[in-house]
Amino acid sequence: MLAELAERDAAGAIAAIYAEIRRLWATPYVSSLQRHLATRPGFLEWAWAALSPAFTSGVAQTAAWRAVDRLTLPALPAISRHALRVWGVDDEAEAVIRTACASFARVSPINLAFSGLLRRRLAGDRPGATTTLGASWVPPSSLGPLPPMVGLTGRPPAEVAVLASLATTVAGRPFVPGLYRMLAAWPAFLAHVATVLRSTLDGESARAAARQVLDAIDAAVPVVFAQLPPMPATPPRPSSLESAAVLAALDTYRLTSPEMIIVGRALADALPV
Repeated sequence: MLAELAERDAAGAIAAIYAEIRRLWATPYVSSLQRHLATRPGFLEWAWAALSPAFTSGVAQTAAWRAVDRLTLPALPAISRHALRVWGVDDEAEAVIRTACASFARVSPINLAFSGLLRRRLAGDRPGATTTLGASWVPPSSLGPLPPMVGLTGRPPAEVAVLASLATTVAGRPFVPGLYRMLAAWPAFLAHVATVLRSTLDGESARAAARQVLDAIDAAVPVVFAQLPPMPATPPRPSSLESAAVLAALDTYRLTSPEMIIVGRALADALPV
């Protein structure tokens, strides 16, 4: 897994940024992208100082959601309520799973926009805004509650193997996206999801949907970036070594974030009405 600073361990400026992300992303958790940046001294503080006007104004979120609004999704096999109950998913758990799917479908486009804007800042690009973005945007209601994310340690070997089958390799280490780690609270259900997802995600319809996501977000990022104010003098820009490592991590999220959008929405569609 990529190194992360857990929300419970955050303090000071990092805790304040985490709180803003939860509010502006309209979700009860902070994504692994920002939790990873927080492990690099000063990096999340610098990135937030550079990019936050796009999010406090709602410009970035609105553009990101609009970009993926008409996504063409691959279809997953329909899941019956009887099957859910056999897999240990009761009424309450079913509602939580729906919320988890909706949360990742909501958050992942924002994270892709955040990543795209951060790439521009790291490249030294300078936005040309002459007016200040407003900060009066009201986010939608936060989604929740959500299940905790299950780790790869301390679980039965078969459950670990199922989670690992959904991992992306980053620098030789497995990275399991957060949605799967939440669904691991219901091992039998996750085993089904893993079984049907592998062939779906490897198929052309899912690859086309991922390209559609990235193309749409990439087209939206320059428009949002142009509205950012000049970079503040403080905090200082991170070192080039830190920047290179972050760019490598952002490459990973260009793989997993489209996947979370596709899976979150397609899995929600497969659940019983």
